[in-house]
Amino acid sequence: MTALRDAAMKSKAWPFEEARALLKRAEAGAAKKGYVLFETGYGPSGLPHIGTFGEVARTTMIRRAFEVISDIPTRLICFSDDLDGMRKVPENVPQQELLKANIQKPLTSVPDPFGQYDSFGGHNNAMLRRFLDTFGFEYEFYSATEFYKSGAFDDTLRLAAERYDGIMAIMLASLREERQQTYSCFLPIHPETGRVLYVPMKEVNAKDGTITFDDEDGREWTLPVTGGNVKLQWKPDFGARWAALGVDFEMYGKDHSTNTPIYDGICEVLGGRKPNHFSYELFLDFEGQKISKSKGNGLTIDEWLTYAASESLSYFMYQKPKTAKRLWWDVIPKAVDEYHQQLRAYPSQDIDAQVNNPVWHIHSGNVPESKMVVSFGMLLNLASVAGAKDAAGLWGFIKKYAPDASPEANPDLDAAAGHALAYFNDKIAPSRVYRLPSDKERAAILDLRGRLVAYEGAADDEALQNICYAVGKEHEFEPLRDWFKALYEVLMGASEGPRFGGFIALYGVAETVALIDRALAGELCA
Repeated sequence: MTALRDAAMKSKAWPFEEARALLKRAEAGAAKKGYVLFETGYGPSGLPHIGTFGEVARTTMIRRAFEVISDIPTRLICFSDDLDGMRKVPENVPQQELLKANIQKPLTSVPDPFGQYDSFGGHNNAMLRRFLDTFGFEYEFYSATEFYKSGAFDDTLRLAAERYDGIMAIMLASLREERQQTYSCFLPIHPETGRVLYVPMKEVNAKDGTITFDDEDGREWTLPVTGGNVKLQWKPDFGARWAALGVDFEMYGKDHSTNTPIYDGICEVLGGRKPNHFSYELFLDFEGQKISKSKGNGLTIDEWLTYAASESLSYFMYQKPKTAKRLWWDVIPKAVDEYHQQLRAYPSQDIDAQVNNPVWHIHSGNVPESKMVVSFGMLLNLASVAGAKDAAGLWGFIKKYAPDASPEANPDLDAAAGHALAYFNDKIAPSRVYRLPSDKERAAILDLRGRLVAYEGAADDEALQNICYAVGKEHEFEPLRDWFKALYEVLMGASEGPRFGGFIALYGVAETVALIDRALAGELCA
């Protein structure tokens, strides 16, 4: 453990860098409560998306890194802002009219359009917990509705009434003049309609802990700020929650980063100590736009898991969190293969390199062995020519390539074979376009065919790749990648793929010759 801790204290992996900063905070007195508290927030206005998973996964990586360098206990709270009013109807859920009729009501007061839970907020909270549980995260779930209504937030809300002017000074400095005229950090929940009201305050009574306001019909109301009668606007709520819970660390997207001074300031006005925070870059869809829960324009957890194992998703989340990344279907194969490359490298690394390897953070130091003797990219190419209906249909080829492999001994490879078939059928086959070769390409492909017919060696990736290289060079393809691009376009209907020699070794020399014959006869184009 000493060697691991020593390596962790000098590691440049971002989870350890954040953990060391937290240790300094804890040693400066932040851990007097007996533990270090991590928090992630979830806005259940739409179905949980992959970015929500990313926050919890990345926060957990920092938490586990902290536990290596410190013996101070830790907690992780996943906080759902489910008392927020539903300000717009998500586009990707059923019963749109039902939801429109409940606009501006707290999400836990809006009926569940799926008919499964007591509210829309309850449904989305259950979705969040389901996929967090699926991944084995250790966390405590907090509902804002329960937090406000149970009285757990009452002391902080009374203090907010007492220090209303201080909170408002921070908020008003960030608002346009027009918005300043009507803004209040308190949002009353109408006693009759149940709607969250965005109305100015006529009075904030610090002594009684009440607010007075006119509703939209001009009627005056006075409500206590406690007991779930009133909620805080989202920016003050952020900072107030930090103060109330004693949060030590929270990460959020770059779109929140300009609000960080507001969150911090309100936390301090309410007697708290601002937490350490980490701002990550946003995920982008296929058009380079920010993914959105309400638009549903990103991948979901279930969609990723249809085509790859969960560890590949964790790998994707680990990589360069401060760099914007496309989160679309085509990132999945690359993530799978890079994850297994790191797994294979791990056993031969010294401890300093291991704590910098992404798989240490994905598996909290308990790193498994990779049994993927065939890459995911290669499986996709095999799926394109094998005509297999299920994973078992690919195993005949795999067994010839790797005789010692089996579904039982290589469960990750067996799962990947099934995932590759699903990915090929759903994402590649519909857009596959074969073409006939040019005269130059036809001559080179015929030359390759002849050399394969004459080949008598073992099904060796490197030897077969050298044959492919030699043909491309002798037929003067410049750059050489144009030769391999032609092979994939003519034989597989795609413009790229893994090493072609490896594909021949996996698919079979005789089978590749037959594939060439079909392509040159125009059968694949037909």
